[in-house]
Amino acid sequence: MSDNESEFTEIKFVAEKVYAHYWPLDTPKWSDFINKQVDQDLNKNKAKKHIVIKSKTILIDNYEFKDIKKIGLTIPLFKKQSTLIFEGNFGEFFAHIHITTKVEDYLEIFNKLMHWRSNHFPDDMPH
Repeated sequence: MSDNESEFTEIKFVAEKVYAHYWPLDTPKWSDFINKQVDQDLNKNKAKKHIVIKSKTILIDNYEFKDIKKIGLTIPLFKKQSTLIFEGNFGEFFAHIHITTKVEDYLEIFNKLMHWRSNHFPDDMPH
C-alpha cells in the first residue's frame, strides 16, 4: 500500500440523483423484482442519497457496489455539479451507475474523487 492509499479514509457526500441500470450485456439479466427495487430505491426516488466511498467499494444508501471499474468523472458545462460514473456489482448483479451531486462543494468532491480514482484505480486513468 502506498503512502497515499494509507492516508485515504473515505469520501462522503450527498447525491441528488442516482441512476443504475443493468450492464454489461454479457452478465446475468436483472429480474423484474430487482429492476423494480432499484427503480424504487435509486432511479425514481427523489430523496437525496448518501454516498460513502471506501477504498474499492461504493455505498449508495444500502446498496454496496464492489468490483468497481470504468470510472468516469465529469463536471458538465454550465452546471454547478459533478457526476461519478462507474460499473460495479451489488451482490450477484452487475450495473452501470451515474451519481450526480449538486452540493455547494461539488468541486472539492470532484477533486477528492479524482485523487481516489488515481490512487485506487490507476489502470482506469486516461492515457
